[in-house]
Amino acid sequence: IDDNLLDDGHVNQGVPGLNCYPHQNGERIERFSRKVFVGGLPPDIDEDEITSSFRRFGHLVVDWPHKAESKSYFPPKGYAFLLFQEESSVQALIEACMEEDGKLYLCVSSPTIKDKPVQIRPWNLSDSDFVMDGSQPLDPRKTIFVGGVPRPLRAIELAMIMDRLYGGVCYAGIDTDPELKYPKGAGRVAFSNQQSYIAAISARFVQLQHGDIDKRDRHFLSVHFGTVAVSLLCRCDFVFFSVQVCAVTKLK
Repeated sequence: IDDNLLDDGHVNQGVPGLNCYPHQNGERIERFSRKVFVGGLPPDIDEDEITSSFRRFGHLVVDWPHKAESKSYFPPKGYAFLLFQEESSVQALIEACMEEDGKLYLCVSSPTIKDKPVQIRPWNLSDSDFVMDGSQPLDPRKTIFVGGVPRPLRAIELAMIMDRLYGGVCYAGIDTDPELKYPKGAGRVAFSNQQSYIAAISARFVQLQHGDIDKRDRHFLSVHFGTVAVSLLCRCDFVFFSVQVCAVTKLK
């Protein structure tokens, strides 16, 4: 995201939640999704070795896209997802990480590489929703669906982008799966006025710039959302996402 986007002071650019866990009635409140992205893995590390590297934080399952179909024991693109049984395991993992430039890292080893720092990217549940203007009611008739949203994108960032482009944003939300509460790659934006709403759905596609992605490969991907094809172009230091926006009939 463009650094100037968040100069209004709404966002803490550091890693959220380190050493600060709220409690309610003596019980720790869940703050993170149980699904955690881990990137930059050694190329020769397999599923069992990944599991062993993170088992000390709690019971987990290692997954990656198309794992079942590929029948591979190695993450094909150098990243995987850690699916923990308990949310407290994610908090323990975060506490064990080292922080650099607002990102979390933990060292893991493979048969040929020792203590390689890999990126740990948890999803903070509070980043799923952002109310920009609480004085405005959410009107489903002025709400759009946004597909192809990069998964690291937070609701506040989506709200800022759409407000900069069209104005009048009162709410933005990131769609998450009901079990793990991890982003599904889509979101919703509600506007306070008809003019901004019409401008957004008329544009159909917008380009988002997000720098918190592994950018080693330059390539095109095609991401499908129902009948919608969305192009993703990786370039140099940033990733440019074309996302489709369309009207929705109701807020979920």
